[in-house]
Amino acid sequence: MNTDLKGKTALITGGARGIGKAIAETLAESGCDIVVADLMADAAQATADEIKDKYKVKTFPVSVNVADYASVEKCVKSVIDSFNRIDILVNNAGVTKDTLILRMSPEDFDFVLNINLKGTFHFTKCVGSYMLKEKAGRIVNIASIIGLMGNIGQANYSASKGGVIALTKTTAKEFSSRNITCNAIAPGFIDTEMTRKLPENIREEMIKMIPMKKYGLPEDVAASVLFLVSDLARYITGQVIVVDGGMLM
Repeated sequence: MNTDLKGKTALITGGARGIGKAIAETLAESGCDIVVADLMADAAQATADEIKDKYKVKTFPVSVNVADYASVEKCVKSVIDSFNRIDILVNNAGVTKDTLILRMSPEDFDFVLNINLKGTFHFTKCVGSYMLKEKAGRIVNIASIIGLMGNIGQANYSASKGGVIALTKTTAKEFSSRNITCNAIAPGFIDTEMTRKLPENIREEMIKMIPMKKYGLPEDVAASVLFLVSDLARYITGQVIVVDGGMLM
């Protein structure tokens, strides 16, 4: 058993930058053809071109709004038309809109849930329909340790990521008889554009909460994705892998 993915096609949502881009690059390095699905069409194109040039695999940039089911249906159809297959789905697209519960508007709560949770459902439903017919597939959902522990000011985000974890387990139970696995990864604080925007004093307080005393890298999350979509994890489904330097512990 190994991590060779030659001949496979992976669709990564939110794949244009950050953790999504790292996942796309890691899978491409193992020979996988890559679909970069992102709301930002120009960024998706740039990432797809970069991966194609560097790793010599087929790439396909596609603009999609994960919160809009019709947009997701159109995206998946275009990928099937182009590649005739989707072997791997990584639901990575996500947003935050933080404030305390009493200050949070219903619109801001819905905004985060619609992208983080409903977006994962939309792609699972559309791609899962194809995978069920093929009787094969790997699905990895990017959750968060906040979905396991909660966090002040992140009621919408924690609810969405907790929902992703529950959705992962249900998907695993419904799809497992067709040789489709579904697992989740719950990253801790990863060094991305989003976390770099935090005030320095908050970053320092977060470091104190992490036993390893450092932020994770997008590549750390990507390595776990590679494991879960490879033959090495063929008998693992419905699980949550925490990548957090020991923080949740």
